[in-house]
Amino acid sequence: MDDQQRNMLTKAREHYKRKEFDRARRLLEQIVEGGGVTYADVHNMLGVIHHDAGDLARAQEQFEAALRINPNYTEAVLNLTVTYNEIGRYDDARRLMEHLGSRKGQEGPDSLEPYARGKIANLHAEVAQAYYDVGLLQAAITEMTKAIDLCGDFVDLRVRLGNMLTEAQRTPEALVQYEVAVRIKPEYLQARIQLGIAYVKSGRKDDAIAQWRAVLDKDPNSRSAKMYLRLAGVTPPGPPLTGVLPVLKRSADESPAPPAEPPTEEKK
Repeated sequence: MDDQQRNMLTKAREHYKRKEFDRARRLLEQIVEGGGVTYADVHNMLGVIHHDAGDLARAQEQFEAALRINPNYTEAVLNLTVTYNEIGRYDDARRLMEHLGSRKGQEGPDSLEPYARGKIANLHAEVAQAYYDVGLLQAAITEMTKAIDLCGDFVDLRVRLGNMLTEAQRTPEALVQYEVAVRIKPEYLQARIQLGIAYVKSGRKDDAIAQWRAVLDKDPNSRSAKMYLRLAGVTPPGPPLTGVLPVLKRSADESPAPPAEPPTEEKK
């Protein structure tokens, strides 16, 4: 699922929650027609919308599609059970309920919908940031690790975990997080910047330089990559770096001081 589809899915969920089913349906159908990775809750929402409109055949089709993607999706199981009962498929409805009962107490993170996993992962990340903000670094690392355990492909969270591990002087562990982030999403340049810093801390200067050069290949204007290359004794391509360093920021209401007026000769 690409970024455009994710944005459409976010909007569709908002319409769905507000019971704006026509708007939600149009977006959800575009997502399905677009192909690629489709979440089970996309089909479940479409099933609920068709069921609300009285189209039980299409509702059944969508609930079944949801369960093909995630057989442990409890909401879809319940929705399909109701639909089966309404169309007279009582034996199928009973089998679904028996299956649901046999799974009781066996659920784990792996059985969660991707959307639910992402939501919980982001909640762990928020708690981690709260711990970090009050100086509880180890607690922050623990919570961010929980987020990664749920959604290992969230590269921004991996970089944040790497930064926390670096601050805790756990550079080898931080290095792993940055390397995995770069492997998952090579175009995520912030991961490459941080990976280069971790390589320097690990005595791997040449590897660090390679990462920062890779950043400039994608973004020739990256001030961070140019700065770190210069600190490593390498002259980056392009004009010399001017202005404030990348790690420094000037507030919106702060402007440079005007140049001093040249001294005037005192009249006698």
